[in-house]
Amino acid sequence: MLEKPNLPDEKIIASLQVEYGLRIQQVTFLPLGADLNTAVYRLAAEDGAAYFLKLRKGPFDETSVALPKFLSDQGISQIIPPIPAVTGQLWGNLEPYKTILYPFVDGRDGYAVDLTSQHWIDFGAALKRIHALELPPALIRHIQREIYSPQWRQDLKAFVERFERESFNDPLAAQLAGFMQARSQVVLDLIDRASRLARSLQSGPAQFVLCHSDIHAGNILIGDDGALYIVDWDNPILAMKERDLMYAGGAQFGSRRTPQEEENLFYQGYGPARVDSAALAYYRYERIIQDLAIECEQIVSRSGGGEDRKQAFHYLTSNFLPSNAIEVAYQWDHAPR
Repeated sequence: MLEKPNLPDEKIIASLQVEYGLRIQQVTFLPLGADLNTAVYRLAAEDGAAYFLKLRKGPFDETSVALPKFLSDQGISQIIPPIPAVTGQLWGNLEPYKTILYPFVDGRDGYAVDLTSQHWIDFGAALKRIHALELPPALIRHIQREIYSPQWRQDLKAFVERFERESFNDPLAAQLAGFMQARSQVVLDLIDRASRLARSLQSGPAQFVLCHSDIHAGNILIGDDGALYIVDWDNPILAMKERDLMYAGGAQFGSRRTPQEEENLFYQGYGPARVDSAALAYYRYERIIQDLAIECEQIVSRSGGGEDRKQAFHYLTSNFLPSNAIEVAYQWDHAPR
């Protein structure tokens, strides 16, 4: 989130002393990310150590911390594991939040810095290791499996229909409605294509692997020392590998490289792979649909000028720009338009 939650810093400091045994000297809110249920901070301890604190509100899945700990224990250096609380569990409590603590890594995300050729290669190599892992049953049973749910498609279609019949007093919501009305045929076509591909994938055999599911540029951290990290394991899923492969070359990095250049470098690290073109097309469409539905909800369900709403509108409209997510998805999918 971009706006600091209504939570006094003193409460955070007191909670961390109880939950983690830390004496925190300074708390700095970081306006990062599009998730309205997550706030993040940089913490400075009295001993000079720096920490990254995530406050998670709402439903909390323990897998989001247990999985990165497991991946780090397997020697995957691109994963930053959470720091255990004094109880040994990988989170603490600060109602209505869960507190998740990490060592602070100085760096910038993939939107703020262009990935080098070596970063793309390292990214591919790390993802290959993750996809090849055998997970213990205790983890597998808590990770969702791909079911090609129509939920996001239904939600977005409902917004398209709502924008056609409803007027909005809020200026940003009214601007959104006009923007989406002008592009309703494109949006409905995306929904139709994703639905047809989902039915096809559901009826065929598929090999599922562990997928991060959300590896856009904002979840790639480049340390000041040049190291690459894959962060934010809130939504892992067992799915076809294309669930993650869609990001390289999918206009998800704001990169100066062409999609083909991204893919060429990525697969140098990932290695030879037989890519299911239907699955890749489905996941690219579905990601766009999910983003549009979430951003519509963020804008319509709230009012006022908040930075989170403005950012949501910027993200939504950027999907329709030349050479961005929608155009790239259509280029990959060779079905007639």
